[in-house]
Amino acid sequence: MPICGRDNCPVKTRMSAPGQHGAFRRRLSEYGLQLREKQKAKRVYGIRERQFQRYFKEALRSKEKTGEILLQLLERRLDNVLYRAGFASSRPHARQMIGHGLVRLNGRRVTIPSLLVAVGDKITFAKKDAVIYDEVVRPSWIKVKKEDRIAQIAAFPAREEIGAEINEKMVIEYYSR
Repeated sequence: MPICGRDNCPVKTRMSAPGQHGAFRRRLSEYGLQLREKQKAKRVYGIRERQFQRYFKEALRSKEKTGEILLQLLERRLDNVLYRAGFASSRPHARQMIGHGLVRLNGRRVTIPSLLVAVGDKITFAKKDAVIYDEVVRPSWIKVKKEDRIAQIAAFPAREEIGAEINEKMVIEYYSR
């Protein structure tokens, strides 16, 4: 999606970058590409640098593929699961719902959006009149019962199901320099 959100965005259609020296833009270095990929991952999931570093260190401790575990950890966040299940229109909306105490995890009210869900966890609403958004594509690792407004975690997400356009290898290369 273009920066301004329109298909005919000037930044997209212009032959050079904006500004006086836009014609002299150089190709990004390897470091610049890695940094951009990391920043993209942070922006998609709406987290800050310290938290992202913590997830990376946890993924690094794992015996499995670091990149896949990193994306799996990001996908397992409660705010992301709420968005993926169709209970919220966006990740910030899900974060706000959790912060206001409208969500229950295994019957207990939670107010921490970064909480990691596990297999078998049930997510419900504290109120009965909650809206479910149908335009969201639900992954197979989340089972949703629309009439009861319950989402259950069936398994951990696989790399193919994550769908985020993030090159996790570049993120790993960024942190291992």
